[in-house]
Formats: sequence, C-alpha cells, structure tokens
Amino acid sequence: MAPHITPKTTPVEKFTCSNITASIWKNEGEKGAFYNVTITRAYKGSDGTWKHSDSFSLNDLEAVTVVLGHAKVWITERAGK
Repeated sequence: MAPHITPKTTPVEKFTCSNITASIWKNEGEKGAFYNVTITRAYKGSDGTWKHSDSFSLNDLEAVTVVLGHAKVWITERAGK
C-alpha cells in the first residue's frame, strides 16, 4: 500500500514589505472558514543562504505594521462570506 501523502498547504495570500512577509492561511472549522496570519523576516545567513525568522528588531516593526494592516483588510473583506 502506498503511503498517504498530505498535500503541502500554501497561503491564500501574501503581503511583503522590505524583508517582512505576512502569509494568510485559510482553515475550515465547525463554523466555516477562518483565517490565520503568520509573519516572517527573511535574512541571509552566514553561509549565504536565505533563512526565515519570526523575531523582529525595532527596525523591522514599521514593515510588520504595514503587512499586518494589509492582512487585516484582506481578511476583513472576506469575513462572513
């Protein structure tokens, strides 16, 4: 019997400002669809490869605010649909 492979989920929307990205994930619950948001910061590691973190410095906070604002509007526009 072949193993069950779960398809990789992808965000329904992404907003990026500088090196900060807000990813919106759609979930299904007993009361219907709902959304969650993850925020990540991209940076180049010492080995030159791109890495991601969920930790932010003071200099990142303006970009975090921007992408969260876009995510809030996007989700609000779809609330109740």
